[in-house]
Amino acid sequence: MRVVLAEDLFLLRDGLVRMLEAYDFEIAAAVESGPELTRALAELAPDVAVVDVRLPPSHTDEGLQCALQARRERPGLPVLVLSQHVEQLYARELLADGTGGVGYLLKDRVFDAEQFIDAVRRVAAGGTAMDPQVIQQLLARRSHTAQPLGRLTPRELEVLELMAQGRSNAAIAAQLVVTERAIAKHTSNIFTKLGLEVSDDDNRRVLAVLAYLDHGSH
Repeated sequence: MRVVLAEDLFLLRDGLVRMLEAYDFEIAAAVESGPELTRALAELAPDVAVVDVRLPPSHTDEGLQCALQARRERPGLPVLVLSQHVEQLYARELLADGTGGVGYLLKDRVFDAEQFIDAVRRVAAGGTAMDPQVIQQLLARRSHTAQPLGRLTPRELEVLELMAQGRSNAAIAAQLVVTERAIAKHTSNIFTKLGLEVSDDDNRRVLAVLAYLDHGSH
């Protein structure tokens, strides 16, 4: 699986390269700036891009914008974004088009090799890998501003948070120590209460939930 990596800090970039290679990923390019990232994504067509939000020369959200532009040119390009802090705007922009694998991880998670590699693989496969802290902030922000979320029971909120992290019904059932059938019922109730169409497509389902939760947090 070919990866384009963009990270401006040399030590972190080098560490990520070594970690990915140890898990049999091929590093198509490891770059440190926005222009280099744009060029690498256009020319190398990787299986997945792992991108720091803030890259030179602007050090604002250059990495994210380069990745979003690449997704416009190549719809569905899997992108895993790394960020120092939770930025709801970045999560919303990343999720906006609803196609292809996407992920948003805080850099702290990178130091847990299994968690990081699992996120890269999940995104590359077209899935979703959202940092739990991002989900918690979206949920908290939404719960203060939107009535529909207030209709959910505490258990449904738990299921929604785990669902939004990209977990399957089976995984949620295992985590909460209940049957998969019970989770399916909770899921159905959640979609009904939030006015969302139920879908068997886990990735679209997660993206729809996240987009809904973040809607109105402008």
